[in-house]
Amino acid sequence: MRKQAAKKMPLAPDPRFNDKLVTRFVNNVMEQGKKSIAYRIFYDAIDRVSQITNDNGYEVWKKALANVTPAVEVRSRRIGGATFQIPSEVRPDRKVSLCIKWLIRYAGERNGKSMAEKLANEIVAASKGEGGAFKKKEDTHRMAEANKAFSHFRI
Repeated sequence: MRKQAAKKMPLAPDPRFNDKLVTRFVNNVMEQGKKSIAYRIFYDAIDRVSQITNDNGYEVWKKALANVTPAVEVRSRRIGGATFQIPSEVRPDRKVSLCIKWLIRYAGERNGKSMAEKLANEIVAASKGEGGAFKKKEDTHRMAEANKAFSHFRI
């Protein structure tokens, strides 16, 4: 590499829960730089989760993230003209990034009136071990398990 790797910018904790992970999540929800709208969507979703589950919405969200976080993934590697899917461990930073992106993506694909409603439903589903984001994690793990024979190609 020619240049120095980009430095990670420190995140400011969010105003309500004082958690940097919430800020990271909100930054992924945000579109076109509208952070206040992204915060409103997230907080509305957490409030809806509290109403649906009669539990602390923040804790349910944390549990949903933990359930969706992948441990292994497959990476393509070209060896001798053939492309192999090689299972590898996921870096801690990438684990968080993937689980956040999957939760938001599959929430957006759900049926519902507002993004807050869709996100709340996906969070509740993920905390119970179901829904699109959890299924994505399971598929990723299944694919890694199926390609375990190629793990000796690991870099």
